Amino acid sequence: MGDRGGAGGSRRRRTGSRPSSQSGGGPAAAEDEVRAAGPEGDAPAADKDESRGSDAGGSHWDLRCHRLQDSLFSSDSGFSNYRGILNWCVVMLILSNARLFLENLIKTPTAGPPCVWLLGALTEQAGLLLHVLNLATILCFPAAVALLLESITPVGSVLALMVYTILFLKLFSYRDVNLWCRERRARAKAKAAPAGKKANGGAAQRMVSYPDNLTYRDLYYFLFAPTLCYELNFPRSPRIRKRFLLRRLLEMLFLTQLQVGLIQQWMVPTIQNSMKPFKDMDYSRIIERLLKLAVPNHLIWLIFFYWFFHSCMNAVAELMQFGDREFYRDWWNSESVTYFWQNWNIPVHKWCLRHFYKPMLRRGSSKWVARTGVFFASAFFHEYLVSIPLHMFRLWAFTGMMAQIPLAWIVSRFFQGNYGNAAVWLTLIIGQPVAVLMYVHDYYVLNYEAPVAGA
Repeated sequence: MGDRGGAGGSRRRRTGSRPSSQSGGGPAAAEDEVRAAGPEGDAPAADKDESRGSDAGGSHWDLRCHRLQDSLFSSDSGFSNYRGILNWCVVMLILSNARLFLENLIKTPTAGPPCVWLLGALTEQAGLLLHVLNLATILCFPAAVALLLESITPVGSVLALMVYTILFLKLFSYRDVNLWCRERRARAKAKAAPAGKKANGGAAQRMVSYPDNLTYRDLYYFLFAPTLCYELNFPRSPRIRKRFLLRRLLEMLFLTQLQVGLIQQWMVPTIQNSMKPFKDMDYSRIIERLLKLAVPNHLIWLIFFYWFFHSCMNAVAELMQFGDREFYRDWWNSESVTYFWQNWNIPVHKWCLRHFYKPMLRRGSSKWVARTGVFFASAFFHEYLVSIPLHMFRLWAFTGMMAQIPLAWIVSRFFQGNYGNAAVWLTLIIGQPVAVLMYVHDYYVLNYEAPVAGA
């Protein structure tokens, strides 16, 4: 009975304290709150009631479900975790923009592909900045990986850097051509595209004009096409010739095995036997080793030329129905060094002429300065593809490419006709083995002799 009375008294004190607090408070309300807090002064009255109810053998459940508290949005509540509301705002923003995107796509189907909308939101300067950053990343990021990752081999590094170099040149051309189209369009000099033409056996194709070419399909076709120069309408072949493609694939397989065998059985032993004369600086033996290496190196280079520029590129072109198959011209008839560099690698020559040489001439540079700039850029990429995979910078490839400028002047000045052609062949047969021996010797000294000397 005493416990019940105590519990009842506690309830009476609580119900009595509520009107006091609502009427303004005062000493009586404060006294009731102190009495309601219990003898300890810090334990809640609900805990005391529950403990007394348990001691008395009563119910284990607290009959109260309310307490004195403020709403969470009230400033007196002290609540500040509104993360869910922020997430709601983000979700609503995404959904609203998605709806507008779809609405514009439905209402204006002729507004052009999504790339055109993006171009409209960017200024020319902002687009150029993003383009430069992208190209710099394409060159620098794989180079950093090749230099820092010890597990990657030189052969793997060369293949990766070649892919990224090709991507760099293609995107450079892609931006230039579309810039020219925008400038022509801005001057209102664009002409209507002609009707579909016949190409390669009478295949008609629909001509595309800017900005309808700005689609992912068009971009990816260009990235995989066997060319470095972009244009809005590539010549297309009417069909895939299966027998032609099969011959090219068989050539690729056979010539790959032949090159690997010649390198392992002919070049590698010759290079290994050349290390001792280099170490002893025996010049007569060095020249003898150089001449011995020249023949297998030149034959492997000729096989590589046919394998890559005829078999591989024709196979890719056939699969993609790419109509322009002029990947090389008659460089073997070159009577000058300049003619050789203009005709042995047509995709690179077209890129240099279109995106480097002619723009320099339009900016007021002389032909000699523009030609020197082209050789400088070529020398940079040759050194980029050799020094980074080998993890050493000796500039032999760079020097060899820049030496082509005085060599071209000497050959054109003192050799004509068949003599000029023989001079070009001589530079090809001797020049490459010299660079090969230089790099192999430095690589051997750096990676094999230096660790032994340090130990």
